[in-house]
Amino acid sequence: MKTMGFGKLSLVSPKVFPDEEATARASGADDVLAGAEVVADLPAAIADCGYVVGASARPRGGRWPIIDPRRCADEIVRRIPDRQVAIVMGPEQSGLTNNDLARCHALVQIPTAPDYGSLNLAMAVQVLCYEIRMAVLAGADGPASLSHAEQREAPPATAAELEGFHAHLEASLSNKGFLHPDHPKQLKLKLRRLFMRAELDQNEINILRGALVALDAGRDKYRD
Repeated sequence: MKTMGFGKLSLVSPKVFPDEEATARASGADDVLAGAEVVADLPAAIADCGYVVGASARPRGGRWPIIDPRRCADEIVRRIPDRQVAIVMGPEQSGLTNNDLARCHALVQIPTAPDYGSLNLAMAVQVLCYEIRMAVLAGADGPASLSHAEQREAPPATAAELEGFHAHLEASLSNKGFLHPDHPKQLKLKLRRLFMRAELDQNEINILRGALVALDAGRDKYRD
């Protein structure tokens, strides 16, 4: 991370931290490790982020938008002017869960040889950090990317605001009998993907939550 100019690291429920071996392995980049934020879960790590990309080597059957590292870097740098951005890396052995990916706007996969796609976590992080640095050096953070921020009427919704909306939506749909309590997971994931693709801003979140409040109250103001 430090080699490519990055320093903000969040660790989700690490088994051991701080750790002498990890500090020794950091080899001159121990300041990044020392400044790492330790959080209990992924929602806490990305709470202030308006664009989140999850990294995974496993195919996901088209359930999530999949981009390669170069496009991922362009998409991230294009959004930096108006929001916090995060790349989420899963544990080396198991990767990200479906629940983790449901909190991501897109999924990045590093193209490898089809017969041998082994990359350890450090290698994957290096590839992605390198591509982001190249996108910055190529000028992807210039006027073209700023226009993305200028077109917005309100700041992008953060992950925490999206979580609040999804909790409200799921509660409302459950109360109305739309979400079956025994089999809600797939529909919840599809609803999350729908709204993640939209990249809602704060005004839109407020409108949607206001609509849910009105529906929850059973108002019939405009009914004859």
